[in-house]
Amino acid sequence: QVQLVESGGGSVQAGESLRLSCAEVSGRTWMSSYGVGWFRQAPGKDREFVGSIRWTGRLTEYADSVKGRFAISADNAGNTVYLQMNSLKPEDTAIYSCAVARNLLAGRPAHFDYWGQGTQVTVSS
Repeated sequence: QVQLVESGGGSVQAGESLRLSCAEVSGRTWMSSYGVGWFRQAPGKDREFVGSIRWTGRLTEYADSVKGRFAISADNAGNTVYLQMNSLKPEDTAIYSCAVARNLLAGRPAHFDYWGQGTQVTVSS
């Protein structure tokens, strides 16, 4: 089965940037999925949708809270999906995870599965 690993997290000051990576490490292709989503969970809060990328057309979407600051991209071959995070704010502090989309709803990746272990992002003011 597909196995995902997130990397690139760390501790930064507000206003700085980080780029997270989501890689498929099982040796199996994830191109049979519909895309990849990024999520985050802060202490004491529910898991929150951050954004996603659809393989077809490389269509991306983002939560309102990160629009204009975050960008999702993928290598040309689709080996790695990235989450570029700019102008980071303390409220962005969370564990960030990626998962593959098993379906599309209204043309958008949905039904996420095969979650990675997550990578910690800490933003200090």
